This record gives sequence, C-alpha cells and structure tokens, in this order.
Amino acid sequence: MTLLIQIAFSFISTLAFGVLTNIPKRALLATGVAGTIGWMIFWGLQQNGYGIGSANFLAAFAVGCVSIFFSRRKKMPMIIFNIPSLVPLVPGGPAYKAVREFALGDNFVGLENLMVVVITAGAIAGGFMMTNVVEKLVIHWQTKQTHSS
Repeated sequence: MTLLIQIAFSFISTLAFGVLTNIPKRALLATGVAGTIGWMIFWGLQQNGYGIGSANFLAAFAVGCVSIFFSRRKKMPMIIFNIPSLVPLVPGGPAYKAVREFALGDNFVGLENLMVVVITAGAIAGGFMMTNVVEKLVIHWQTKQTHSS
C-alpha cells in the first residue's frame, strides 16, 4: 500500500506543478511519469540505506535521462520535463524547518536542516550536470560513429 501511495502522490504533485507552470498539455503525462520515476528511485534508495545526497543525485540523474528521452520523443525542450519532475525531490520540508528553527533561536538544529537542503540541492544539480555530460558524450560518440562509417 505504501508503494502505491508513493507512486500516486509523486505523480500527482509533478502533474499539478506542471499545470501550475503551464506546460503544454501534451507533455503533462510524460512529466508525471518522469517525476514519479525520479521519486521512486529516491524513495527506493532511501529505503535501502542510501544517504540523502546519493539518493537525490541518482534520482536527478534518472529524471534528466527520462527528460531527454521525452524531449526527443515529443520534440519539445527538455526543461519542460525537467522542472516539474524535480518537484518531488525538492527539500521543502527541511527548508521550512531550517527557517523555523532559526526564527525560534535554535541555530544548531537550523544549521542541521540547512545542511540537508544544501546537500540535496547540490546533489540534484550534480545529477543534472552529469546527465548533460553523458548526453554530450553519447552525441559525440554517435557523431564519431556516423562519420567513421
């Protein structure tokens, strides 16, 4: 039952953010799928003992790869799929807790939560960066293969 709840809410949150950001209707379903894949990778890795940084990195990498796939398939910019698909990974809870703890004067707990936000944001950025590097390597390899044939 927990698995179904994770799938449903990650899909719905991604889809809802896609609607709010006014992405084209023909991209909504694919965006929901991309966000769900990213969240399920993150959640599955967390359930198996991976740290928040590595789980977010791998999930963002997967979202990037799926976004590349959908952008080529639907002939649309990759960012249409990337941005809404990140919503389940965004560390909104820890960011809120950090600000709350700083406001209440508990700077140590606030810093702990802030570090979670920084690690998560860095891991997501790193995952996307790695996606772009891999995409460029694949394109370079494909170009090299077609020219050598």
